[in-house]
Amino acid sequence: MGLREWLAARAGGESSEALPAPPGDAEITAALDRVATMLDEGRAPAVVRARVTRVDALIRAILPRLPDLGVGSADGYAVVATATDYLPGTVGGYLRLPRAWADTRPIEDGQSALMVLVDQLELLAATMERMLDAAVHADAQALVAHGLFLESRFGASASGGSLDLGVPGGTAGIGGTTSPAPDVPPVPARNSLDLEP
Repeated sequence: MGLREWLAARAGGESSEALPAPPGDAEITAALDRVATMLDEGRAPAVVRARVTRVDALIRAILPRLPDLGVGSADGYAVVATATDYLPGTVGGYLRLPRAWADTRPIEDGQSALMVLVDQLELLAATMERMLDAAVHADAQALVAHGLFLESRFGASASGGSLDLGVPGGTAGIGGTTSPAPDVPPVPARNSLDLEP
């Protein structure tokens, strides 16, 4: 059941006991999978696929944190509605148009349907980025609070320090390789094609 069906059932005046549950993780991921199938079947251009993939990835990143947003909150609603209604509707509207016509004919302010779709997908992606930021904000604040606790318990925080592994003339890199010290300019590598000895 999508968000529209759930809202329609709720608006129908049924008692709260008879209302179906709002879409959960399984329904949301199924809606995202259907959009991917729509793109495949409709042979959507790469520019559309890339933007839909971005929105899809953001929604999937938010899903485990959806309870942190509050399922009944405006942010939680925006995530669920984007996955189950806005994204499928946006992509479906574009894919129903003949491809050559949709990609070349201006339909709004001199833009083709393709460009209108790209703008809409960019808006959905920006909104989902804000939702992800909101969802992880509590964990970020907990990290800051924990740092303050550690600082009060053990003293001033470290500045990040430095790593001195005793390697002369440089610092140790990954796999034991050395890199020049920051104040020493790198020497360009020479090969057999160089003219000078």
